[in-house]
Amino acid sequence: MARYTGSTCRLCRRENLKLFLKGDRCYSDKCAFDRRTYVPGEHGQRRGRKVSDYGIQLREKQKVKRMYGLTEKQFHLFFQRADQQKGITGTNLLVSLERRFDNIVYRLGFVNSRNQGRHFVRHNHFLVNGKKVNIPSYLVKVGDVIEVREGSRTIQSIADSLDAVVRRGVPQWLELEKDAFKGAIKGYPMREDLTMPIQEQLIVELYSK
Repeated sequence: MARYTGSTCRLCRRENLKLFLKGDRCYSDKCAFDRRTYVPGEHGQRRGRKVSDYGIQLREKQKVKRMYGLTEKQFHLFFQRADQQKGITGTNLLVSLERRFDNIVYRLGFVNSRNQGRHFVRHNHFLVNGKKVNIPSYLVKVGDVIEVREGSRTIQSIADSLDAVVRRGVPQWLELEKDAFKGAIKGYPMREDLTMPIQEQLIVELYSK
C-alpha cells in the first residue's frame, strides 16, 4: 500500500490548516504550522496566486484525505459508497470517515492521533464488543463497545492520551468510561456534530466532473 513518508507538518502547511496529525505536538509551541504559516516549497511565501475552481475543490479533497490518513484509492472508495447511500453524499462521506475504527479510538482519547490509532489497532490493542479487531478501516455501529485490551492498559502512551482527553473533548455521539478503558457508540454523528472546517460539497463537485 502506498504510504506517505515525508514530513507530517508539511501536510498541514500545504492545506493551510492544522490537521492535528502529530497529537500533543500540535498543541505545543513546537508546532511547525504555527511557526511557518506559509505553504512549503521554494516559492511558499509568494503571495497573490490565483487558484482555479478545480484547484479549490482538489485542495478540499486533499485536506480531508490527509486529515483521516487515507490513500487516494481508499478515499475514492469511501466516496463511491457514500454516493450510493440515501441522503446527502457529502454528509454520508464524513459520517463514514468518522465511523472508521482508527478514528473512533482517537475520538475516544485512547490515542493522540489517527496515525497512532491505525498503528495501535493493527497491533491488536483494542476490542470491539469483546472481540479482537485489527482493521483500521472497520466501520463501527451504534451500540458497539470499544475497549482497550486488558494487557494493553499499562501502555504509557494510552494513559497519557486519556489524561489529555479533557483538552480535546469527546464527541456527544460517543460515551467514554475513562477508568474502565472503554467507550460506546451512542449514535452516528449529525453534520452539525462535525465541527472541522470542511466544505464537503466541493469534494462532491470534484468527483462529479
